[in-house]
Amino acid sequence: MKTTSIARSLAASSLAVGALVASTQSAHADGAMTFLAGEACDFSLEWAWSGGNLTTKEFKDENGNPVRVLTAGKGTVNTSTNLGPGPGEGESISIRTDGSVAQTVFNRDGSYTVTATGHNGLILYPGDVPAGPSTVQYVGKIVYTVGTNGVWTLVSTSGTAVDVCAALAG
Repeated sequence: MKTTSIARSLAASSLAVGALVASTQSAHADGAMTFLAGEACDFSLEWAWSGGNLTTKEFKDENGNPVRVLTAGKGTVNTSTNLGPGPGEGESISIRTDGSVAQTVFNRDGSYTVTATGHNGLILYPGDVPAGPSTVQYVGKIVYTVGTNGVWTLVSTSGTAVDVCAALAG
C-alpha cells in the first residue's frame, strides 16, 4: 500500500501549513513510519522521530477555505533504519534537526506548493519528479509542489543534503 501524501509530509517534517487566521495548534509527538522497498529507498525503511515542538497556523479565505498553512518550531531527532533486504540491513542513522519553517500554499487548481527552510526531509517515490525512490535530509531551503494527481515535483533546493538511502545501503 502506497503511503499517502500527508503521511509523506509528516515523515519528511514538511508539515502542511496560508488571509484569515483560523487556528493555532502545537504538537509534540514521537512516531514512526515504515516504507516498503521501492518507495523511500531500494530497501524497506523505517523513519522514526522523537522530540520537537511544532506550531501550526492555518489561514482561510473569506469563505472558510484554507489558503495557506504555516508550521514552525524546534526540530526532532530522526532515526532511519534499513529494514532490508540487502546490504546494510539493520543499519541505522540518527539526524538531529534544529528546527524548520514550512509554508504550504494551496493553489486554485487543487495542487499545493511547499517552501520549507531549516532542517527538512523529503521522500520521493518512483512516480515523482525527479523519480525516486529517494530519502534526503536537507539543511537550507527546499521548494516542491504536489499535483492534484499526487505527483510530487521538487522545484529547487539550496544548502546541504544527506542522502539517507546511500548512507544506509551498506
